[in-house]
Amino acid sequence: MTDGTVTGDDGLARPAWAAHDPLLRDYYDTEWGMPVRDEQGVFERLSLEAFQSGLSWATILRKRPAFRDAFAHFDPETVARFRDEDVERLLHDARIVRNRAKILATITNAQATLALRDDGGLADLVWSFRPDETPQPRAAAEIPTQSEESRALARTLRAHGFRFVGPTTMFALMEALGIVDTHLIGSHRRGTSGVWT
Repeated sequence: MTDGTVTGDDGLARPAWAAHDPLLRDYYDTEWGMPVRDEQGVFERLSLEAFQSGLSWATILRKRPAFRDAFAHFDPETVARFRDEDVERLLHDARIVRNRAKILATITNAQATLALRDDGGLADLVWSFRPDETPQPRAAAEIPTQSEESRALARTLRAHGFRFVGPTTMFALMEALGIVDTHLIGSHRRGTSGVWT
């Protein structure tokens, strides 16, 4: 291990969390930190980050196909119409994380997403919190877990009726969407999003 990264058998340097599990490795190599700017894509990632709270990301990633199936591929219009029977269906779906508060928050957040359409939409709102600079971590310990912008984003989303959008969860969302680049300096993915050079 050098500079906080692990070099894989393919010769590419990755952080330890993405170095061994094939699912995490593929997610890191192809998706994490790449720009997502459409409403449905942002809503899905916001929802999954909320479900991840208190759990490992690997758990959520393994369950993502089931989450997509259970939540109508995270189409906000469909999820916003979920009723009590849908909540009960989801609470009995062993393929997903069965947490009533998080399920209800996802439905509430879908409704809040629709309400934001008159003000430019969820994606534009989230992206408006892009900072002027992005972290430059050389080791995992140097990666922040929240920022001034993630705290402001959390406050703004809560003011619009969103739930499970704390500053740490919102920083993780910003990382996943490419709004900040927290790839380690030595990683082969550093700077590949095109957002930060």
